[in-house]
Amino acid sequence: MGEVLALVEARLRTALGEPDARAAVTFLGTDRIEVLRFVDGDLVRYATLGMSASPMADPTAALADPVKGPRAELVLTVRAGLADTDKVLRPLAVLASTPQVEGVVVAPGASLDVGEPLWPGASFSSVLVAESGGLVEDLELDEPLDPVRFLPLLPMTPNEAAWKRVHGAKALEERWLARGTDLRDPLRGSVSLD
Repeated sequence: MGEVLALVEARLRTALGEPDARAAVTFLGTDRIEVLRFVDGDLVRYATLGMSASPMADPTAALADPVKGPRAELVLTVRAGLADTDKVLRPLAVLASTPQVEGVVVAPGASLDVGEPLWPGASFSSVLVAESGGLVEDLELDEPLDPVRFLPLLPMTPNEAAWKRVHGAKALEERWLARGTDLRDPLRGSVSLD
């Protein structure tokens, strides 16, 4: 477990630079989750560290495989200085502990909800999980371990989350793209959904 996390942190540092802050959260019955903050000009990126220590298990499986299974960490990028986004550390740790707590596999296209604003004044309480491989390349591990995927999180307003449930993740992403939505704006409102 520690070896995987050391490799994950090295990959994050290679892709994003040195973190300027880190916080750790431990929930009862779960492994410790850290959230690292990276500042890149007018952007701030938050990345989880700890979710990939164990593979995510299929909730329908009788026994969780301690070796094989998908592994991931979460990455959120927002514009700096517009909102108190550092308060997202605890919600991000909650999202990263979801596979351990709820036995779900976090994958692209999924919605994750924390039930409260991601940071003070945010119009987002949920995120859409996007495809990996962009900002931080997947980390290949020795066989038989699955690679660690670094999954970007795209904040969703409640209206967007409801619309996504009906029309699907791809349709919502296309709507954001067609409307030129700045998904990194921590103060943005809901995209037009009519």
